[in-house]
Amino acid sequence: MVLTRFVWRVQGTDGLDSLRYNPKEAIAELLEYDVLVKFHAAALNYRDISIPYGTFPFGSKEGVVPGSDGAGEVVAVGAKVTRFQKGSKVVTQFNQKHIYGSLTSKSISTALGGDLDGVLRQYGTFNEEGLVLMPESLDYVQASTLSGAGVTAWNALYGLKAIRPGQFVLTQGTGGVSLFAIQFAKAAGAKVIATTSSPKKVQQLRDLGADYVINYREVTNWGEEAKKLTGSREGVDHVIEIGGGGTMAQSIKSIRIDGIISVIGWLTKTDEKEPSFLETVSKVFTVRGLFVGGRDMFEEMNAAIDATSLKPVVDSHLFKLEDLKEAYEYMKAQKHVGKVCITIE
Repeated sequence: MVLTRFVWRVQGTDGLDSLRYNPKEAIAELLEYDVLVKFHAAALNYRDISIPYGTFPFGSKEGVVPGSDGAGEVVAVGAKVTRFQKGSKVVTQFNQKHIYGSLTSKSISTALGGDLDGVLRQYGTFNEEGLVLMPESLDYVQASTLSGAGVTAWNALYGLKAIRPGQFVLTQGTGGVSLFAIQFAKAAGAKVIATTSSPKKVQQLRDLGADYVINYREVTNWGEEAKKLTGSREGVDHVIEIGGGGTMAQSIKSIRIDGIISVIGWLTKTDEKEPSFLETVSKVFTVRGLFVGGRDMFEEMNAAIDATSLKPVVDSHLFKLEDLKEAYEYMKAQKHVGKVCITIE
């Protein structure tokens, strides 16, 4: 039996004090469809921070191993496993039972790091259906960023109506989903309008491929400005909506007829009256809430990553697994550009 040298768990909702570790947690015997993964890297999401602080609105199981996004190597397989073999390089599926198509009441309750034990540990046991092969062109750290932010961005741009060359995509901020959306949109031949409040990040967004960057603190009516930038298209085709209450009104101003606003986050609040569903009728567009995506999307995305040599944006500050609390503090302080990643020995 392998002993895990280091496992993090969330006990309670007292912030960083809720993060506890066990240096020698035993691993149970594999069931016939199980795969044992030795993790080499993991990536953080804001959800991971909100759970120990008690601010995650959907709850989590007590004592959960945090983290949903991890990459590693298969070191053992159950007797009936057919999808992988020892030595396979794999990435975790966010919702373990979301294999294809729409989410169900069952599959939405299989999220790693919330409903089920996650990736912030040295070894993890998973059903073979909850893993995908890593893109061959990425290393473990880069691949660890894909499960949450990567698949979410892919779903936003391809899940309902596929992005096409010449269309416009509006992104918000420099979080993982927005940065992936910029990269996927450019790879598809689309144009990108990015928004940020930081003058320091304008050039970073341009370097990543954004055709236009709007500082929303300087241009408060940035939705109208974005619409003007699209010229004869009369609005953007896809909005990656991260802000929620504080940004939705501007997103609606930017959208063209028959465009799609993909609601991924709800990070900001507003004292102003928020838009109603009547807006979708009067302006003829679609608002779509989404929660990551299925394994079918994950595998499609990975094929595109290999075909285009796309490299995820990883923050320059890498953390070790034993320094997880420092990584949480770093991300909470919003010091990062790109995904905050953990290396696991």
